[in-house]
Amino acid sequence: MNSSTEELFRESKMGYDLPDAEIEYFPEFFSREKSLNFLPQLLDTIKWKQNTIKMYGKENPVPRLEAWYGDPGKSYAYSGIRMEPSTWTDELNEIKRSIESEVAISFNSVLINYYRDGQDRVAWHSDDEKELGKNPVIGSVSFGAERTFKLRHKQYKENNLKQSIVLKNGSFLLMKGATQHHWMHEIPRTAKPIGPRINLMLSREVKSSKF
Repeated sequence: MNSSTEELFRESKMGYDLPDAEIEYFPEFFSREKSLNFLPQLLDTIKWKQNTIKMYGKENPVPRLEAWYGDPGKSYAYSGIRMEPSTWTDELNEIKRSIESEVAISFNSVLINYYRDGQDRVAWHSDDEKELGKNPVIGSVSFGAERTFKLRHKQYKENNLKQSIVLKNGSFLLMKGATQHHWMHEIPRTAKPIGPRINLMLSREVKSSKF
């Protein structure tokens, strides 16, 4: 696929008229050919880890595999899990450069999630760690099986604000502005028999995590 065709894919972005949020979605940011190549490459080259999380005094496996890559010193922590950055791979650098050229933002770290099947998931949360700055910019890239990305406002019980987005193979979702302060998101389980999915959550740490 030539560069002009890829640009047409990227121009088909979608915006969402949601209060307290700035969200853009590119359903076909990467071509089908590139997406089909990236999935096995990432499966083979990423240093996957099965982390555990402590809940109600009991250690439980995180319901997905994870990896953290980034610039030197850009460590990451959430829910008692600490991750030190591995060095960017060629594939990750290629993906990162493609995203950066579109959004004109320089990312320095990425949390990679491997959803092995429909039972793997991520619970409701916001990417609002202080290391990500006042208004975090999060770029989400998906390769593999489609999964539903659900959003709900933090005052959901009062305003019933919610949104669902189907994250397609090769898609790119950008969240910025005050989104993380006012909205939560999740990838729920599904009973459907689906294949694996890899998600890259690109971010820009403004300072390293402190432990």
